[in-house]
Amino acid sequence: MRTLFAALILCLPATAQAHEIWIERDGTGPARVYLGEPGEPMPPGGDPEFAKLKAPRILAQPGAVLTRRTGFLETNLPAGDVRAWDDTVFAPWGPDGKKEGVVYYARAGRAEAQAKLPFELAPVTANGSRFVLTRDGKPVPGAMVSLYAPDRSKTDLTTDDAGTIETGKTGKTGETGKSGVAKPGRYLLVASKKEDGPISLPGGVAQAVYRITTTTYVVR
Repeated sequence: MRTLFAALILCLPATAQAHEIWIERDGTGPARVYLGEPGEPMPPGGDPEFAKLKAPRILAQPGAVLTRRTGFLETNLPAGDVRAWDDTVFAPWGPDGKKEGVVYYARAGRAEAQAKLPFELAPVTANGSRFVLTRDGKPVPGAMVSLYAPDRSKTDLTTDDAGTIETGKTGKTGETGKSGVAKPGRYLLVASKKEDGPISLPGGVAQAVYRITTTTYVVR
């Protein structure tokens, strides 16, 4: 039993870092909040860790009611971009004095050229193809950003000195700040940042925290 428990603890870092929370929304319809791996097909019934996604907080919507569906949480919200965060999915893991934790942030939509989450990928201009990664409002240069296309293909980008990437103009795949021509469908951006602590989380104090942020948007 102790061996099994130790093995599960060792798996937690990879599991937590491989997972993201993201939000999908079609027009002004309900917002759907997912936990999983966006580059992989969703397993029947949802991601194995989905049960751990219990109560993500919807920014500026304290009264939002989340309904559990198969593989996602659903909520009806006013029109506009949707933002959420959750620091309770995985409790801090690892040995005492070296615990690590994770905080997830998510956004759907690009109508607002503004970041409101502590760690966010926001469009530079409303509905634009250029995004800026910020931490507490300050650009994050030299950060890796993964762009998932509607077919789940992945392109790795790097933010430039201003913390920006280009997602929809012609450019060499993998070139700093640039991606290829955008095709119709839903896109997902994801970035992460490791910060040293100690940092207090609901599940305890962590000596290092991974902050993972996503933004989804639809190209028509």
